[in-house]
Amino acid sequence: MHVVIMGCGRVGSTLAHSLEQQGHTVAVIDQDPKAFRRLGSGFGGRRVTGVGFDQDTLREAGIEEAGAFAAVSSGDNSNIIAARVAREMFGIENVAARIYDPRRAEVYQRLGIPTVATVRWTADQMLRRLLPSGAEPLWRDPSGGVQLAEVHTSPSWIGHKISTLQEETGTRVAFVTRLGEAMLPTSQTVLQEGDLVHVMLRSDEVAAVEAAFAKGPEEAHS
Repeated sequence: MHVVIMGCGRVGSTLAHSLEQQGHTVAVIDQDPKAFRRLGSGFGGRRVTGVGFDQDTLREAGIEEAGAFAAVSSGDNSNIIAARVAREMFGIENVAARIYDPRRAEVYQRLGIPTVATVRWTADQMLRRLLPSGAEPLWRDPSGGVQLAEVHTSPSWIGHKISTLQEETGTRVAFVTRLGEAMLPTSQTVLQEGDLVHVMLRSDEVAAVEAAFAKGPEEAHS
């Protein structure tokens, strides 16, 4: 797939290299030609100097044959305008915008523009390291009714199957992070020490799920 990235800062350059390593073709847009130094000599994609929401610049970057567009410049307004142009003018379905102001991110999320709110994401990541207990949301749908959350589990669940954890707590485990790697649990996957459990649940069920996970297997139904 061809991917167009607006912004060649640390995020944009890292994203470009990751996509290229996975076999995708990449074009990076930035107003400052010096920014492309971050890509290094090994980058094989296009470097396009210009404004990322300008249609001619986007065409030069190959937006018409692109399957995805990422707006990760340092400006919220530029990112959201570029994301809307990519989606509405060029019909790109896979679009994401980096937003620093979390209040704006919520608005754009409701408009159907997937966003990464940098400040909120970083704060949430810090909270999950500082306060490992309880459930911390990783993602919410635009209505706020459903969320993906990392839920702290009682040590007494260690050694039990994930399927048992689901059955006894009435939850759906989306994935498990083990030794820094995400994995999709099977019916035979056993919870190990250090595993982080990520659950898909309704927002109004958070307290009940936290309580069920905090109990041991024998107490889950009590």
